[in-house]
Amino acid sequence: ATRPGGAPRAPPRRGARPSPGAPRGRPGRTAAGAAGGRGPRRPPAPPPGPPLSRRPPVAAMADGGGSGRGPPGPGAAAALRRGEQLRRRAAAAAPWARGLLAVAAGLGLFYVVLRVPLRLRDSLAAVTVFLSTLTPKFYFALTVTSSFISGLIFVFEWWHFRKYGTSFIEQVSVSHLRPLIGGVENSPPAPAAFSAGENETSRQNMPECKVWRNPLNLFRGAEYSRYMWVTGKEPLTYYDMNLSAQDHQNFFTCDTDALRPSDTVMQKAWRERNPQARIKAAYQALELNNDCATAYVLLAEEEATTIVDAEKYFKQALKAGERIYRKSQNCHSQSPQHEAQLRRDTNVLVYVKRRLAMCARKLGRIREAVKMMRDLMKEFPLLSMLNIHENLLEALLELQAYADVQAVLAKYDDISLPKSAAICYTAALLKARAVSERFSPETASKRGLSTAEINAVEAIHRAVEFNPHVPKYLLEMKSLVLPPEHILKRGDSEAVAYAFFHLQHWKRIEGALNLLHCTWEGTFRMIPYPLEKGHLFYPYPSCTETADRELLPTFHEVSVYPQKELPFFIHFTAGLCSFSAMLALLTHQFPELMVIFAKAVSIVS
Repeated sequence: ATRPGGAPRAPPRRGARPSPGAPRGRPGRTAAGAAGGRGPRRPPAPPPGPPLSRRPPVAAMADGGGSGRGPPGPGAAAALRRGEQLRRRAAAAAPWARGLLAVAAGLGLFYVVLRVPLRLRDSLAAVTVFLSTLTPKFYFALTVTSSFISGLIFVFEWWHFRKYGTSFIEQVSVSHLRPLIGGVENSPPAPAAFSAGENETSRQNMPECKVWRNPLNLFRGAEYSRYMWVTGKEPLTYYDMNLSAQDHQNFFTCDTDALRPSDTVMQKAWRERNPQARIKAAYQALELNNDCATAYVLLAEEEATTIVDAEKYFKQALKAGERIYRKSQNCHSQSPQHEAQLRRDTNVLVYVKRRLAMCARKLGRIREAVKMMRDLMKEFPLLSMLNIHENLLEALLELQAYADVQAVLAKYDDISLPKSAAICYTAALLKARAVSERFSPETASKRGLSTAEINAVEAIHRAVEFNPHVPKYLLEMKSLVLPPEHILKRGDSEAVAYAFFHLQHWKRIEGALNLLHCTWEGTFRMIPYPLEKGHLFYPYPSCTETADRELLPTFHEVSVYPQKELPFFIHFTAGLCSFSAMLALLTHQFPELMVIFAKAVSIVS
């Protein structure tokens, strides 16, 4: 190469530093700069282009300096692709191959190094000689001991599963052993961010285990305490009573209680755990103010030992509550504190009237109770959340006023209103009443079901899907206990509360229980996976068992739906116990044969 003037290009100096923009392999200065720095410096060369293999074939040919090599043919491209696939597979299998080779090398090294010190053959021979010298008594004692221990483990596993619904061994292994060996529980992935509408829809579709106040709850002093005195068993759990204390504080207290000494005393009384301390505080409040309605309410609920005494206290509470309610109505618009006081006085008045109606129902004055409930629902229509209509339904069924029951169902058995076992099973009872007297399974299997019978069966299936625990109590397949003060809808606690009051109404209608007995199990064929998908309602919630165990007393066997399969360890311990017992029996009956069998097994092993 020469300069433009024809002079030869100066050779590059050894050790010259290349310029940042110069291509690799060329000197960093121009020829003029190498000759002494005279003349203009050339501009830096542009950076090299992308790799040749990623450029178009035409550009590759141009850069080749006319070498004549064109793009690779189809066969060469296919060969390249196959080679690339083989490399990928080899790279994917490399970790496993390396792991297997490492394990094999480790085992080989272990055998080579420790073969002489351990003397495996000699040790095995010594074990064989030891086993051959054992007597039948040893084998018998060994099998009996193993059978006894495995039997104890089986009994404990069964008891733990029946009480808590889980396997103890499985629970311990998951909770304690897995972290020790480095395992990590599979946690669900974090949900993606949804829009507000999708989030609201998913929240509505998710069934939640909400605890409700039992609309037909009994009286503590006149019913629950009498049961405890007679049987010695506590009918209410601490969790249930704690929820009732919270309800009383929400219903019967407000921010202005500090202005009245009697209400301040009652505010402390509702927080007391000891019943005698609550009763003593109620009397102190009455000494400060004879018109303290909440004090009469507490005495009626907990001190009265009969329904008659409770009704007397509630009548006194009604007089005091009406006077306080009228005063609150006149000044409720003066300040927010007065509005809160009006809400509190309204809650007290509604509670007292409802309990008075329940007293009349328990004392046999059913028509009076029905009138009081209807008047209460008309006077306070916005308090439908208290479910006073369920008290009305039970009283109307006792009067056998089925037309009035149907009218109440037409208003409250609506798709937009929350359902309950009382609503669903009462609707099924009315439809079963129309066909139950003439219903016969044999006749129905021959001629088929009529339209009325189909409607009755569908109503029963609807009720069973909502709460599958109720039929066992109505058919007296499970024993009843006193219903708790709070219930879980679709749970066993709601089933106990419904059957406790409505079993007599089903028995009164001839053939109703027979129709229920013949058709209720057919519901489960329509919903084979109730926890995943329902037919007429949302999927059955999986949290009912835990909440029902906290609401129902410990001596009651909680109904579980769907039935859980027995854990693996129960089957395993049962099989181990049976096998060990069989070996012990055979060793006791045939000692010589079992010794020969044990020796043969040891030699084979």
